[in-house]
Amino acid sequence: MSAAAKDPAMKQTNTHHFDLAPPTEEEFVRLAADLDEEERRVLLEHGTESPFCGVFLTEKRPGVYTCRLCGLPLFHGGAKFESGTGWPSFTQPFADGHLKYIQDTSYGMTRTEIVCARCGAHQGHVFPDGPPPTGERYCINSVSLAFTPDGEPLPDKLDRGAPEGEVLRRGRAVGEAEPTSTIASQAAGSPQPD
Repeated sequence: MSAAAKDPAMKQTNTHHFDLAPPTEEEFVRLAADLDEEERRVLLEHGTESPFCGVFLTEKRPGVYTCRLCGLPLFHGGAKFESGTGWPSFTQPFADGHLKYIQDTSYGMTRTEIVCARCGAHQGHVFPDGPPPTGERYCINSVSLAFTPDGEPLPDKLDRGAPEGEVLRRGRAVGEAEPTSTIASQAAGSPQPD
């Protein structure tokens, strides 16, 4: 079963319009002050946590993984899979534009580093050895993430407003209108995912 089939919210990630403007210098200082030493080392200094010890390695609940520093949604729980590498792994990001890709030539190898597109916090690396449907493995440090279970509001660490601070349901913030194509499909009697 594909990641999208396991998590119906993944099918409609483009219905959200998150503010991707970077935090101001004052906001960044405030956010960074909330980090512990390990989070600071990984997120701000592009470090790596030890394998097989992260708090999200075995997390299986449906929900959204957000950037630990700024709160931007980065991955759906349904895109998570067991890679055996010792770090949480995902097949695809929450939405296009939420991650920035950087060539990393450290440690004598070439890899693709991924950072939060809004605040620049280091998340991990992406490799071309993942399962279908994407063939990609987003290998992420647990300390780089926060988790919002389904039914709870997303963080709004920068006071940007909806959809941040809102509860997401089936790919939409609660109260947000359903996409026209979905409404038309329902009217025509087409089955919709639960």
